[in-house]
Amino acid sequence: MASDAACPTRPEPTLSFTQGLIVGQLSVVLILAAFIKFFIFGDPPSSDATASLRATERRARTLAHKQSLLSLHTPSQRQGQTLNRKKSSVLRNPPALTIGSILSKTYYNVDSHQPESLDWFNVLIAQTIAQFRSDAQHDDAILNSLTKALNGTSRPDFVDDIRVTELSLGEDFPIFSNCRVIPVDEDGLTLGNGIKFDAATAARDGTRLQARMDVDLSDMLTLAVETKLLLNYPKKLSAVLPVALAVSVVRFSGTLSISFIPSNPSQSTPTMMTFSFLDDYRLDFSIRSLLGSRSRLQDVPKIAQLVEARLHRWFDERAVEPRFQEIALPSLWPRKKNTRGPDDAMADGGGSVGRSKGKEVGRDLRDEGRRREGVADDERRDPASSLRHRRPLSAKEDEEFSIPGSLPGLKLGMRP
Repeated sequence: MASDAACPTRPEPTLSFTQGLIVGQLSVVLILAAFIKFFIFGDPPSSDATASLRATERRARTLAHKQSLLSLHTPSQRQGQTLNRKKSSVLRNPPALTIGSILSKTYYNVDSHQPESLDWFNVLIAQTIAQFRSDAQHDDAILNSLTKALNGTSRPDFVDDIRVTELSLGEDFPIFSNCRVIPVDEDGLTLGNGIKFDAATAARDGTRLQARMDVDLSDMLTLAVETKLLLNYPKKLSAVLPVALAVSVVRFSGTLSISFIPSNPSQSTPTMMTFSFLDDYRLDFSIRSLLGSRSRLQDVPKIAQLVEARLHRWFDERAVEPRFQEIALPSLWPRKKNTRGPDDAMADGGGSVGRSKGKEVGRDLRDEGRRREGVADDERRDPASSLRHRRPLSAKEDEEFSIPGSLPGLKLGMRP
């Protein structure tokens, strides 16, 4: 009796095993339905709202970078450092090259000069892009390069071979306009509204010139690929999901900044050209997707958002301020190895006078050179051969041999 009173009675479960299984399955189905509805088939935000949100984030990042640079700068760090260079007694010392002298000799006032149109530059850029598109069509050069790059070593294991199905380089050209030259500090940041540009102290403060121009491109640059997503767990190729993706650049507008960093002979660094885009750019994409082989899902909004966010991050990390691209410029002094001319064109089988005419002229010049070399060799072997008389001409040959353009009846004959 005492043992029965010490052992408490166990409470009976409120749900049976079957009921718990049903509730668990229903919860999984509800979670899956909510994921499909809100994540896959959810309505994407408008393009204007997305662009405004991205612009706000980029602007906040740029302002944070400027504040960090301003907090690190001290007056002592802005003092220019003179380089101990060996003076030459042969080269004449040129006058000090400063930003003020450059602006005065080129008649450019950064405070009052009006922005310039770049119509001539647009024509040159259009010709360059047109030639690039023409070269890309030759022997499928760009197609082979893209296929090799997409299937390189960076491709993850769960992605099958990538095949390019569509490639369009567009038909229009970028338009550059509103070009202006402004002074910036050593970090490439504008001087600010309250700071006036002083050409006398620009070199000491590390100020340099920067060209900014607006860029606008409305075109359809398309790249479409096909691949398969591989599921290798719990065993290899447990599932395969075919994927087709097409990405098109529809519109790009922004501000391009270009500046030069002078060379440093003490460190053997060449002159560098830097370019980047300001954070107020806009880049619009058109993304199409197709998942599955039989039951296909077309144009899933979330996939488009993920791809677009990845492309924006890729561009921001490479060419949007405070990051920039740097290109080393070659030496501009004339050199023999860089010289090109008609002789080189003829040797390569072409020239400015036309391919067929160039080959003909080159062949005649080579034959003439060989003939003269042969005559010179004969004269060196037998000096009297140059004075040796040839055989007398016959009467018929004498009558037919005349000088072109001579008077009628005037004949030229060679007598012993």
